[in-house]
Amino acid sequence: MQAIDQLRARQVALPAQSAITHVYGRVHLADAFSIALPVGASHEPERLARFLFAQQPAWVGWLMGIRDAVVACFGLKTGRQLAALGPGAKAERVGIFKVYASGAAEIVVGEDDRHLDFRVSVLVERAPVADARLTISTVVHCHNLLGRSYLYVIAPFHRLVVRASLRRAARVGWPRAD
Repeated sequence: MQAIDQLRARQVALPAQSAITHVYGRVHLADAFSIALPVGASHEPERLARFLFAQQPAWVGWLMGIRDAVVACFGLKTGRQLAALGPGAKAERVGIFKVYASGAAEIVVGEDDRHLDFRVSVLVERAPVADARLTISTVVHCHNLLGRSYLYVIAPFHRLVVRASLRRAARVGWPRAD
């Protein structure tokens, strides 16, 4: 049975070592959630990000469908449009998100649109030998009233989605280190 801490996603401060900490001069949302990785789990950020996005609870897909239907009316990018990008673009994407940076401990993904830009960090924080944590951080910069209004509506859902996605991935079982 998994330890309780390995199933608990807790809100934490934005990690100082994350590349997204100072990516925008003005931030309209900044949050981070962390979960313990079990011994033997992969510490590869891209692999963990792909796994995390693939293991989202079913209700997240339902919410994304509603989101896509609403934002399409405003001419904003939908998840379906991003998922349908050509093969060349998919090589530089994790899920529907564009890859902005990738390293041994962190991958940064996100998207830019006319209403707001955002970045998501998937950071593996290694501590003493057996302790490692996966921290998902998000920063958002809004360009206009539409962006601020959109963020106001989706922020509570965003936090639920991140926490639930981390818990689900932990329950399913993180990919093992090679």
